[in-house]
Amino acid sequence: MSATRQALFWIGALALFFYLLHILSGMLLPFVAGFGIAYLLSPLVAMLTRWRVPRGAAALAVLLLFLAVLVAVIVLIVPVIQLQAAQLARSAPAITAYLRDEAQHLLDFAQQQLPPEDMQKARDMVGGWAGSALSWVGGLAEGVLTQGLAIANLLTLLLITPLVAFFLLRDWPAIVQRIDSWLPRPYAEVIREQARLVDETIAGYIHGQAVVSLVVGVYYAAALSIAGLNFAFMIGLLVGILSFIPYVGDITGVLLATGLAGIQFASWGKVTTVAAIFLCGHLVSSNLIQPKLIGERVHLHPVWVIFALLAFGSVFGFLGVLLALPAAAVIGVLVRFALSRYLASPFYDPDRMPPDRWN
Repeated sequence: MSATRQALFWIGALALFFYLLHILSGMLLPFVAGFGIAYLLSPLVAMLTRWRVPRGAAALAVLLLFLAVLVAVIVLIVPVIQLQAAQLARSAPAITAYLRDEAQHLLDFAQQQLPPEDMQKARDMVGGWAGSALSWVGGLAEGVLTQGLAIANLLTLLLITPLVAFFLLRDWPAIVQRIDSWLPRPYAEVIREQARLVDETIAGYIHGQAVVSLVVGVYYAAALSIAGLNFAFMIGLLVGILSFIPYVGDITGVLLATGLAGIQFASWGKVTTVAAIFLCGHLVSSNLIQPKLIGERVHLHPVWVIFALLAFGSVFGFLGVLLALPAAAVIGVLVRFALSRYLASPFYDPDRMPPDRWN
């Protein structure tokens, strides 16, 4: 098979894969979640098998331990979230009234500073932006809800995901060996090397980012609680969850926390304290924690991670968010491999062309 036909074959196979992924995205969430759990837990299962534990028993023990830890975390977190959510619901009228008063003050100030025609233009512009924003938020919420119902209900997710994870954990070596046997023999070593780089990238990012999210979430929840801010636990949890998207967690947290601090406290000193907490947290996280736990070895630029999350999320919904990081790692490794081949080729440097090809 010529190089052109090979390229066309793999391009067609890739296009077919994304097409099937798109049309089946409504039912793939339990399988993707199960695969992700199996991928994260497979090193623990491999460690137990090296201790002479049968593969099936090791997979079952590790999966049950993971589910027990997950349930324990949920049992500990949910009551605190319910308590602070109830407090937020009781505070909602006061918060709404405060925001309405502040908006009216801003509007009165603008009316004093701007001519009537400019004020009307500003009103129309703000109204257009607000309408567009509300339409976007409404469409996003509707898409999440409808996709959530189409993806799988909670019962299906809870039943199928552990089964998929168990069977993948039990059969992981056999699956890897079978896929390896399908590789084209002339390029098997090259493909194995790129797969190893993808595995290192994904594992390094996920494991490192999980620790970063935990540390960041605990820090903000504790620091904001000490500062006396209401809903500190919910803010810390939200920032910890969103911190896997570069900069989004910190920006969301500082806007939400300083806004709540401005409503809760009558002193700018408290608002400044909350802002300083986020400034210190961002500096320590970005300069000490993330380089130590994630580092440059991951080779995933923050802009590339954000783009992958938005692109795959817009095409495949919540399933795309789960697939964005592996896809970003695969694409990044393939692009670096193609670039290295290009830089070593005559297309980049004609002097590398053999003499018998000059004429």
